[in-house]
Amino acid sequence: MVPKIKVDTTCSYINNSSPVTCLSAFSKQFEKTNSSFCEFSMPRERDPLVVGRVIGDVLDPFSRSISLRVTFASREVNNGCELKPSQVVNQPRVDIGGDDLRTFYTLVMVDPDAPSPSDPNLREYLHWLVTDIPATTGAGFGQEVVCYESPRPTVGIHRFLFVLFRQLGRQTVYAPGWRQNFNTRDFAELYNLGLPVAAVYFNCQRESGSGGRRR
Repeated sequence: MVPKIKVDTTCSYINNSSPVTCLSAFSKQFEKTNSSFCEFSMPRERDPLVVGRVIGDVLDPFSRSISLRVTFASREVNNGCELKPSQVVNQPRVDIGGDDLRTFYTLVMVDPDAPSPSDPNLREYLHWLVTDIPATTGAGFGQEVVCYESPRPTVGIHRFLFVLFRQLGRQTVYAPGWRQNFNTRDFAELYNLGLPVAAVYFNCQRESGSGGRRR
């Protein structure tokens, strides 16, 4: 039976910023409900990836089919959470689910708001690319095609997105010539990756920033 969830629609956005700033309070409501329902069967209009416009700006709608856990030091990334640049300097630990080591995955990390959310003319900026990650392991067991570059936003609140794709098998992936203007959809089409199987994102702004605008 689908649990009934009472959603507080009265939360106000900080400085008229994007709805993504309300996700913290929103997610707390969902934590009180059945976790498997929330994780895999959330109504699309309540999906944080939709609320945060990740679906649309970067990805097409998809159904999550595997667990993806991203952790910076002791801080786990949850959709819409805010991390400071000083918290994401070092490469995160990425763990993926599954049950067959013969299944491989590709991990992409991008910033769709570069150089600024109001004028993202470098969308998407590629921060990390790892392929051939066996199921049940993590990014450290894959092939790093593009090394991790830590987020350093200067203007506005940026979204930093981790996307996981299931591969058809082991494959050779070539590093793009540059990080800016990467396109996750085009990349997935080029390497026959299909739709994502998992994704998670966090918000980040310059170290001294607070309550800024996304757009």
